[in-house]
Amino acid sequence: MSSSQKKRPALGKGLSALLESSLTDITSEDLSDASVLGSVALLPISAIEANPFNPRTHFEESALMELKESIATHGIIQPITVRKLGRSKYQLISGERRFKASQLAGLKEIPAYIRVANDQTMLEMALVENIQRQDLNAIEVALSYHRLIQECNLTQEKLAQQVSKSRTSITNHLRLLKLPAKIQLAVRENEISMGHARALVGIEDDTLQIEIFDRVVNESLSVRDLENILREEKNKTEEPKKKEAKPVVTNQQVDFTQDFSDKVAAKVQIKKQPTGNGKLIINFNSEVDLNRIIEILNE
Repeated sequence: MSSSQKKRPALGKGLSALLESSLTDITSEDLSDASVLGSVALLPISAIEANPFNPRTHFEESALMELKESIATHGIIQPITVRKLGRSKYQLISGERRFKASQLAGLKEIPAYIRVANDQTMLEMALVENIQRQDLNAIEVALSYHRLIQECNLTQEKLAQQVSKSRTSITNHLRLLKLPAKIQLAVRENEISMGHARALVGIEDDTLQIEIFDRVVNESLSVRDLENILREEKNKTEEPKKKEAKPVVTNQQVDFTQDFSDKVAAKVQIKKQPTGNGKLIINFNSEVDLNRIIEILNE
């Protein structure tokens, strides 16, 4: 068996504690209990079947292989969601991309939230109660928010009311799920804080994002230190706008416009661009005035 097969899916200290408790082993509990519905279980991948009603049928191969490598290195960051069909049999509800990548990575088990039919209210209650716990890290809170929005069909505004949080707090947590698995795992393991993660999520360059994250961890940088680094990087990438030299109109050209203006009895302008091109503009006040100028030019 390969090292990736032996590796226990990465769940962070909070979720690992749930799995190690017999009280939260969903597969041996009554699934009508709301407290159980907020738990996570490790399920054999062979016991899970794909959802035939999933509208998503195409998965980009390159992205799937990247996720496979991430899972092989860091494990599963976000559990999939399944529905219990019968004894030791489950159907995928969400997370098919993670499920497929885990199969490619050779995993035998995968962390999953288990749902049963008509458990919408109980799931919502369990997740809301779970969010109120004091020992959850920012990623675990973000995952709970994401589940409430996706599975309970809540808007961010409604969710904010449900959990007594501001809309901004909800948004800031959800943005953390855009971070690479390596950084999400660091948040789970308390290697970096929510403040660090919020600053890092704003970096659009993936390579730079990981480089700066590594510096934060290796040098034990504070959030303020990180913000200073990001400010310096921004200054490097923003090239100062070069002041374009104003095109010079020569004396000869000025004399020409004055003479031409006198000839056509209209205002004449030369508009030059730094590249050398430009326009010779003859202004007119009406259709009659334009026809008068044309007659003069045709003489």
